[in-house]
Amino acid sequence: MTPVEINFDGIVGPTHNFAGLSLGNLAATKNAGASAFPRAAALEGVVKMRACVRLGLVQGILLPHPRPNRRWLADLGTDPRRAGRLWPQAASASAMWAANAATVSPAPDTADGRCHLSVANLVAMPHRSHEWPETLRQLRLAFADESHFAVHGPVPPPFGDEGAANHIRLCARHDAPGVEVFVYGEPGGAFPARQHVEASAAVARRHGVDALFVQQSPEAIAAGAFHNDVVAVANETVLLAHEQAFADKERFYAELRQRLPEVEIIEVPAAEVGLAEAVSTYLFNAQLVTLPEGGMALILPAEAMATPGVRRWAERQVAGNGPIRRLVPVDLRGSMANGGGPACLRLRVICDPATVDARFLVDEAKLDRIAEVIAAHWPERVGAEEFATLGDWPEAERARRALLEALDLSRLA
Repeated sequence: MTPVEINFDGIVGPTHNFAGLSLGNLAATKNAGASAFPRAAALEGVVKMRACVRLGLVQGILLPHPRPNRRWLADLGTDPRRAGRLWPQAASASAMWAANAATVSPAPDTADGRCHLSVANLVAMPHRSHEWPETLRQLRLAFADESHFAVHGPVPPPFGDEGAANHIRLCARHDAPGVEVFVYGEPGGAFPARQHVEASAAVARRHGVDALFVQQSPEAIAAGAFHNDVVAVANETVLLAHEQAFADKERFYAELRQRLPEVEIIEVPAAEVGLAEAVSTYLFNAQLVTLPEGGMALILPAEAMATPGVRRWAERQVAGNGPIRRLVPVDLRGSMANGGGPACLRLRVICDPATVDARFLVDEAKLDRIAEVIAAHWPERVGAEEFATLGDWPEAERARRALLEALDLSRLA
């Protein structure tokens, strides 16, 4: 089968909460201490995946991690009942944002003709820095066929790597050789620059790709675009970006056009959608996907369509003769309130679905099964006062085990 785009969405875990742990993520810090609704947030994610399946796209999943992370706490000489300030870091459900799981280079781009995945180290934020071992375990199971895949461990610290959230691929078709763009930040700004150019270069060397390295604009990071996928998204020949997404956009665009002459750059002017509005609505943290019947759809947050200036811009794109032919709004308020839109929840992998462990691929029936488990086992509400006293949180562990059993993935327990 011809390689196709598969979006592997992270299922929102039962410990989803608002602890405000992510410096530079304005939504997360704004909602710190608010009550969270894990069941509703997880079901919203299922509805989003169902919308993708109904568009005719191939859909995959990544599983919640065991939380609280007792192994990490044990390495720090404590346990969930006595962890103090470490407790929220250990209980975070942030692995739901699968865009940070890894960086992916499809087979047409790589030196050895295999699809390469490098798990992200996420060292910039303590609550995410301990995700990579479980992510690596899942990726090595899902992409176990070494004749088609190479799954790499993390780039060593101190060089921060945030995965596909800072990686762009443009190409004539998904199965054709593409141009890979690694977007990095420079330290010293208002918020931490999470993606280091050294980490990006290391991933490109491992994957055997001839890449472009582009600096994200300090203005975008300061405005709350802690990852580049908050201000830019790409699909095949189309790059959709905010006017202020990149530090030296003219040079970047010139290099891109030289490597891929057919590239179509759609730039949203700051005069129409300011950086603050782009970040708050997550217009660019959308999934830009190729439809089976041709043309592209933009799967974007409902918040974007509820904002007049953003809605006018989006509707004008569809009304014109451009590549975006459909707008698909999705309600992800649970994820959005913690700083993650549609693109944050997915890891895009270009490959033949037949080469992937089928347990990580879903259809409508399997999504029904997942929704049933979530409805039966995920907590309805987690308040700030309750969250601080949950300790071992056995209910969360039982919920995760129920999901793994339903998907025949108990070996990940």
